[in-house]
Amino acid sequence: MSELEALIEAYGLLPHPEGGFYKETYRSEQELDSHKRNLATAIYFVLTSDNVSRFHRIVSDELWLFHSGSPITIHLLDHVYGHRQIALGNDFAAGQHPQFCVPGGTIFGSSVDVPNGYALVSCVVAPGFDFADFELFERENLLKEFPAHPEIIDRLT
Repeated sequence: MSELEALIEAYGLLPHPEGGFYKETYRSEQELDSHKRNLATAIYFVLTSDNVSRFHRIVSDELWLFHSGSPITIHLLDHVYGHRQIALGNDFAAGQHPQFCVPGGTIFGSSVDVPNGYALVSCVVAPGFDFADFELFERENLLKEFPAHPEIIDRLT
């Protein structure tokens, strides 16, 4: 069994619809009355170099916390900056960040760019994650909206 397979088995991770593997580890019991959402949720999330997190959007802020493995690139698309990249990892000298917050309403995806690599991260969402707030993007729609970025859109859709 590979280290990646052992990690997936040890944490009981399941395939995620956007790509990668996950398991919810926390869901607050408190709710926001105005949104009918839990205050916060947290998951373990594993990505591999062969399995990207496809472009998606959620309503809430999502805090990414790097734990181990290869660095991750978080790809963001918006009409102000176009395509931006954030390096998530533990090598600050290489410009990596151990945590990053994706603002709610942002289109984003992520990738492990080291061949045969994988990464273990946690994602904390506040207000809490709910699949009702999850929007997965199709290639054609993103290419119409962001025609200057076909390469990354092709890769993460």
